[in-house]
Amino acid sequence: MVRIEQIWTNNAWRNFNYLVACPETGEALAIDPLDHQRCLAVAKNNGWEITQVLNTHEHGDHTGGNHKVIEKTGARLLAHYNARGRIPGVDVGLRAGEKVRVGHTVEFEVLDTPGHTMSHICLLAHTDNPALFCGDTLFNAGAGNCHNGGHPEELYETFVGQLAKLPDSTWIYPGHDYIVNNLQFTLDREPDNMEARSLLEHVKTQDTSRPLVTNLALERAVNTFFRLRSATVIAKLRQVFPELPDEPDPRTVFLRLRELRNDW
Repeated sequence: MVRIEQIWTNNAWRNFNYLVACPETGEALAIDPLDHQRCLAVAKNNGWEITQVLNTHEHGDHTGGNHKVIEKTGARLLAHYNARGRIPGVDVGLRAGEKVRVGHTVEFEVLDTPGHTMSHICLLAHTDNPALFCGDTLFNAGAGNCHNGGHPEELYETFVGQLAKLPDSTWIYPGHDYIVNNLQFTLDREPDNMEARSLLEHVKTQDTSRPLVTNLALERAVNTFFRLRSATVIAKLRQVFPELPDEPDPRTVFLRLRELRNDW
């Protein structure tokens, strides 16, 4: 059984870091270990050895702990193959469909997921309950921005071409905790979404060191960027963009939602 530690950094960026370990060997993969001290401490407390570090993308709030973790452990550094010039010291450049293995029991499929940046990957664990480590592509109830090296049209293609096709049971492990703001945006766009309203009341007071882990079924219900055919979403969108056609295509809805979220 895969061992997952979600590490709350308690920083201004609200980052999550992750350790994923093989219970048989104690080998661990550190995903975006910005808070190197917490990551190293969690590994030590569990008796794990970090043998690999993986960056979902090149932004400094995900890569900033690489050096210290690798200095302490000798771990190899993995990232998107196009990130070699953007992330110092990449040992393994990953492409879509390749596997990342941790010890004897953990295997991930690499997903090439452009949008937030053009060198972004997600990791998908094909277990009884699949798990997606999605960096800044998919957030709980939201989607990544495209301000620093990304493109919203690519993000749309990633959502509809890859993420939307994953099983409902897929657990979602994002790079940041933005769930409250994201649910507030959902309700601004879809005020009759009762599931989002109920969830917002629940997570407003959650212990962020033990946060709610959503699955894709819940995301489809409360994440505006999956709700591109909602009549309410489209009607509210037309109030801002009156030039929208009577039946806008999902791509147009997604891009307009991303545009609104940028300034919301």
